[in-house]
Amino acid sequence: MSHGYSAILFDLDGTIMDSAPGITSTLSYTFERLGLPAQPQSELLRYVGPPIMDSFRDYAGMDLETAQRALEIYREKYLNDGAYDSTVYPGLPQLLKRLGDSPLPMSLATSKPETPATLMLEHFALANCFDIITGASDDEVRSSKQDVVAEALLRLDRMGADMSNPVLIGDRVHDMEGAALNGIPAIFVTWGYGSEAEQEGAVAVVETPEELGRLLLPE
Repeated sequence: MSHGYSAILFDLDGTIMDSAPGITSTLSYTFERLGLPAQPQSELLRYVGPPIMDSFRDYAGMDLETAQRALEIYREKYLNDGAYDSTVYPGLPQLLKRLGDSPLPMSLATSKPETPATLMLEHFALANCFDIITGASDDEVRSSKQDVVAEALLRLDRMGADMSNPVLIGDRVHDMEGAALNGIPAIFVTWGYGSEAEQEGAVAVVETPEELGRLLLPE
């Protein structure tokens, strides 16, 4: 049954797309270019989801200058190659198209910058499912999940969407926290990159896109 949500915000990496291969290969390239030691895949997967500048600081221990250089290398490689080394999770195209055809207004809300996020959605013919594509600003000034969610809510409100009961769909603790800090509920999907501990605060936990659809769409 539907819970009467009035607008929907979707995370991208780990929620709509398995984008880890493109992200981790681009990270490996970046570290190699910087002359840094290679990192195992298990370590690189931690970078999938959080704002990348935070990850360079928190996981690689980079100072701001090094992180800026890393971002330049990463961004060029990712826009050319890595963004397309992704797959859409089974069942998501069908769900997104059903939502796109419904009256529910929908915005992307990703910590990935808007340019690669838009390119990815266009590449997989999913961009038209969304009324708005909201992500980090391309200069990474707006990159925290809290700020991205706030921007998505603002853009939906400006287009006249019913903002009485919006909901965020995501797979990481950053999604749950970003929603909570904006005073909206979040639904956690288990097919992404988050651990069970990251589900805390979710109003629902779903294991399949079909289960998610039953929560979002009226019968």
